[in-house]
This record gives sequence, C-alpha cells and structure tokens, in this order.
Amino acid sequence: METMITSAQIDAYVAGGAKLIAAFDGLTSADLQAIPVPGTWSLQQIATHIYDSDLIGTDRMKRIAAMQNPLICAYDESAFNALPGMEAIDALAACKAVANNRQFMAEHLRRFSPEMFARTGIHTEVGQVSLADQVIKYIHHLEHHLKFALQKRALLGKPLA
Repeated sequence: METMITSAQIDAYVAGGAKLIAAFDGLTSADLQAIPVPGTWSLQQIATHIYDSDLIGTDRMKRIAAMQNPLICAYDESAFNALPGMEAIDALAACKAVANNRQFMAEHLRRFSPEMFARTGIHTEVGQVSLADQVIKYIHHLEHHLKFALQKRALLGKPLA
C-alpha cells in the first residue's frame, strides 16, 4: 500500500487531462463510434468510461481524505457504459470535464499533508486502500486507456503527430 505522493505525481495526475483532450480532439462522430479493433470499446466508450471513472475517483479520494476509513464502493464500468444515451455524449466535452476535474482535485492534493495520503478506506472488492493508492491508480488508469485510444485513433488514419 502506497502512503506518499510527490508533487511530480500530482503533476502527472493533472497532465493526464491535457493528454486526454489531445487524444480526442478533431475526431468525428463516426470516428468515435467506430470499433477498429473488434470486440473492444469504441473511442466514445473509452471517453465516457474515463469520465465516469475519474468522477468516481475524485469522490473516492475525497471520502478517504475527509472521512474515517470510509466504504469505497465498486461499480460496473460496462453497465455504466451501457446506459441509454452514452453514445450521444460529447466525448471531447467529457475529456475537458476530466481535465477540469483533475485541476480542481489537484488543488486539494497539493494542500494535503503527507499523513493524509496514508489515510485509508475499505474498497468493496480489494479491501483497504490509501489515498496515495487512489491517486496512483487514477494516473495509471487514464494512461492505460489513453494507450488504447491512441492506437484506435491511428487505426482510423488519424494518428497524433
């Protein structure tokens, strides 16, 4: 279990937002709905998943920071992505919301004492997690999905420079 977060890690957390916007900027509705790798999510589904996940991540981090050993509930990402209307959400706006959300959360993270990053919550699937664990998880989570988004973008003939 991680118990420390550095300024560089907070910077990486924030930087993920700009990377996400760049990855989705300039894509058409057809690009977003395409599934260039059969059996995987579309770019639209990746964008909405990251949006959902990041908002949930912020809630988890704030719960751990503010509450004594709070319950951190798991969720079904596929069920969230199957909600009616998800295919119509503005993917770039969702990416911008993630970037803004990370900017605001970073304001908190930069003010937290080292002891706060050691605070814990109980995740319903994995057990005890620290605030530091959650920050690192969401840095890696975005990078993980960003890799697939960039791959799919390239397969659509729209690679980033």
